[in-house]
Amino acid sequence: MRLAVAICNGLGLWNGALLAVGRWLGAACLALMVVVILTQVFFRYVLGSALAWPEEASRFLMLWSTGLMAPTAFRAGGFGAIDMVVRLLPRVVAGGLTVLLLGLMVVLLWVALTIGWSEVTGLAGRFQTDSLRVPAAWDLSVWVKVPKSAMMASMVVGVALLLSVAVELLLRHIMVLLGARDRLQAIPGAVVLGGGTE
Repeated sequence: MRLAVAICNGLGLWNGALLAVGRWLGAACLALMVVVILTQVFFRYVLGSALAWPEEASRFLMLWSTGLMAPTAFRAGGFGAIDMVVRLLPRVVAGGLTVLLLGLMVVLLWVALTIGWSEVTGLAGRFQTDSLRVPAAWDLSVWVKVPKSAMMASMVVGVALLLSVAVELLLRHIMVLLGARDRLQAIPGAVVLGGGTE
């Protein structure tokens, strides 16, 4: 039991650090997305000449912000309909249902990760974006189109982070059912089994 609690707490620290970095990077993506959208608004409506790249750039940044920030929301909990059903059940039944759902989620996320990776490395990932270009030389004389795999990788990263969080939550809920709740480190602001926060 001591080893299982140590693994669970270690995974919690790992996820906490990864998700903190993901939140900062996701917030940076959101800020850049706003700048790109405002740039397009200026060029389209003030100057009357829309640029070709802002829509694709904002979509690229939106996908990355989602992939980096969604796992934090998942780890914090608070999924309306599921939480309402779980809170109506007795604690042990709710715990068993939560473990079952998290186990199913781990399997589904693993399948999603393998599908996503095959898309990034497969035929679809070999194509390039239509208008999004990045500099390929320090003097900005050479620009290349961004491969679509860079955009698709956002979802692979997001699913990998979701999988890591799902494994952590599964282990945590198993430990809670086994009576080791007091030995687990709290997830700040997380909704826990049966309601309330840690």
